[in-house]
Amino acid sequence: MKTGLILEGGGMRGVYSGGVLERFLDEQLFMDYVIGVSAGACNAASYISRQTGRNREVTIGYVHHPDYISMKNLLLRRELFGMNLIFDEIPNKLVPFDYEQFGDATEEFVIGTTDCLTGEAVYFEKKEHAKDVLAIVRASSSLPFMAKPVEFEGRLLMDGGVADPIPIRKALADGVTKPIIILTREKGYRKKKSTLTRVLPALYRQFPGIVKSMENRYIRYNETMEFVEQLEAEGKALVIRPDNLFKIGGFERDANKLTVLYNQGYQNADTAMEKIKEFIGQKEKPLEQRLK
Repeated sequence: MKTGLILEGGGMRGVYSGGVLERFLDEQLFMDYVIGVSAGACNAASYISRQTGRNREVTIGYVHHPDYISMKNLLLRRELFGMNLIFDEIPNKLVPFDYEQFGDATEEFVIGTTDCLTGEAVYFEKKEHAKDVLAIVRASSSLPFMAKPVEFEGRLLMDGGVADPIPIRKALADGVTKPIIILTREKGYRKKKSTLTRVLPALYRQFPGIVKSMENRYIRYNETMEFVEQLEAEGKALVIRPDNLFKIGGFERDANKLTVLYNQGYQNADTAMEKIKEFIGQKEKPLEQRLK
């Protein structure tokens, strides 16, 4: 048996996943395998580094920072989110990320990104790239229209949610037999084709892969959701999702609304805790047993 966590992205809706993972940390409940894209990968990194409260502090706690989300960033740097603030200043100075604890944790950790030229999903594993985790998570979080591509290992990479929005198939291919999927959309949600795809060829003519992948993203997302719901109905996956998003979008800046969603994630995980333990067929392992 191989347990796994699969985390969807979703921008600021990712605070829901942060709340779920906070309850897991309180329970000292860790899976064998974790995979995430975009905001899901961001939350997963602090979970794996065992930093209680960090996800809440770096999202809700900094949401009103002038460089966190702003049109000024977008106009001056072509980045709606302050990527240097989020992936350099905060983790290295303001709310330090525990690289040592992260590296010592025994979980497999996989981060999904999208290759700008091919449009295909590219995955990076912690065991090979522990020191570069923030650069890779930054690439996975670089949304088209809202951020610049990130160059890493000779590739130009962007939002992992474009090529593989909910990487359940990757988790299954990697041997996960007990997948727990944390979504940031309500049950039954389906994407529609974005009107922004009309301007993609002009803006990203040098990146044909991103253009093609973005055009088909809604189809891929909806097919994946059908698969997730099938696994859930058959008892082959456990899904944790928000009951109510309170009209919170991916670029929400209202700290009170975000706190409500974060708390909902925590409470949903708390309510489901016994079901989670039953699903994975084991009690939680003490923290010291999950570190080298």
